[in-house]
Order: sequence, then structure tokens, then C-alpha cells
Amino acid sequence: MSANVSTPLLQTIEPDDPTDEHIPLSGNINASSAPKPPVVLTPGGRASAPMATNPGDAESGIAGIFRQSAHPLVLFCLFLFRISAITVYILCGFFTSNFVLSTVVVVVLLAMDFWNCRNVAGRTLVGLRYWNQVDEDGESYWVFESRDPSRPPNPVDSRMFWIALYTFPLLWLALLIVSFLKFNLSFVPIVVLALVFNVTNAIGFTYADRDAKQKWANNLSSGWSIGGISGQLLTGVVKNSVGRVFGS
Repeated sequence: MSANVSTPLLQTIEPDDPTDEHIPLSGNINASSAPKPPVVLTPGGRASAPMATNPGDAESGIAGIFRQSAHPLVLFCLFLFRISAITVYILCGFFTSNFVLSTVVVVVLLAMDFWNCRNVAGRTLVGLRYWNQVDEDGESYWVFESRDPSRPPNPVDSRMFWIALYTFPLLWLALLIVSFLKFNLSFVPIVVLALVFNVTNAIGFTYADRDAKQKWANNLSSGWSIGGISGQLLTGVVKNSVGRVFGS
């Protein structure tokens, strides 16, 4: 016991096994290895389609529009009547030579589109409606109806409605120019009627939207809240000239 105490501590620690310095290292960092062929990843059947980077890409296309729509049937009917009228007008000469039958079909489709856009699509998709009224003094003015601002329209329905409202009058205007260039004057009255219907709806809903926004801004600034289950009647006066041209 005393010998162990007197022995220095460093002498009691055994050294590690000596390494053989003559044994060469097995690895060589500087050694150049043969180039390996690149790895090519080939996607399978499910990964062939590009992945969506945002929700807009995931819900693109016609099917995505109808999936996001709050009223897909109303949106479908809006474009159905409008596309049908212009398609029948363009292709009627290929299927029948009866001018009267073609005219009747196109006019009926235009009337259905006018009524549907004014009374159903506009009220359902964007919460707007308009009509022309004559008071007891014989003065003509437009009445605009708007939805309660606490219930905003679906953004997809609203965007598609305004696209349809402004695009198809331009298409009918282009067809009118083509009719004049081809000297096909027999179809000019149909195109003019289509322009009257489409432009009337475009102007009416533009005024209704502008009037509704102005009323909402005034009500918010004055602290008066707009209520009502069926919406609030927002009335804007468009005097005799416009009322008589676009009146109903």
C-alpha cells in the first residue's frame, strides 16, 4: 500500500499500444476515382403532371372554375345561352338554308340570354339587378337593386360574370363589321339586335355596380349600416334620354 502511494502517478499510467509507422495508410485522398455516370430520375405515371405551386394552379381550367363557383348551374346557363346564340348565328348557314328559321332561333336565344342575364345571373352571381321604371309624371329612370354588402359575391362568379358581360358585345361588334365587309346585309338586323341586348345589359349592370359602390361608401362614411334579408334597393336616376333608349 505504501509503495503504491510513493510511486509517481505518471508511471502508473500505461501508454497506448504503439502504432506501426511503417504500415502505409489504406486511404488516399488525392487519388482520382473513375467518373460515375449521372443518375437520371425518370418519374412514373403519377408524377408526369407538373405539381401545383399555389392553389390557383391546382384549380385552373374550366373544371376548376365550376368547382370554385358558388352557383355553377347559373354560371353554366349564362355562358350556354350566350355561346349558343353566337354559334347558331355563325353555323346556321352550314345546316339549313332557311333564313327565317335561323333568324327565329337566334332571336329566341338572344331573348333568353337577355332575360337570364338580367334577372337570374346578375342577381345570383354578383348580387345586382336593374330595371327601367316610369313614374306618374312620365319620367323614365332606372332602379338598381344590390345585395347586402355583408354578403359579398363569390370571386370566381363575379369575375366570370363581368368577363361574359363585356366580351360578347365585342364579339357581336366584330361580326357586325364582318357582315358589312362581306356585304351580307341580310344578317345585319340580327347582329344589331344582339348588340342592343348585350350593350343594354352591360350598361345597366355597370351603372348598378357603380351606384351600389357609391351607396355603400356613403353609408360606411356616415356610420349607417345597410341591412335587410333580401337586400337594399339602391336607386339611381338616369334621365329621359338613357331611360328611353335602354328602357324595357
